[in-house]
Amino acid sequence: MKIKEVRALGDEEMKKQLEAAHKEYFDLRLSAATKQLKSHRDIPRAKRKIARLKTIIRERELGIR
Repeated sequence: MKIKEVRALGDEEMKKQLEAAHKEYFDLRLSAATKQLKSHRDIPRAKRKIARLKTIIRERELGIR
């Protein structure tokens, strides 16, 4: 999900996306721990997605954008 797409989301939808991203990250970590992870690059992607969402949420709280 690109940053422009994230900014276009509403607050409730963004919180749902953040929750889904946290679940995805947890599942990836679990599969990595059990040696079932298909691609190790998915973990950093999930972390970046969470960071993007949290950044936009915080920007909205501060009224930056």
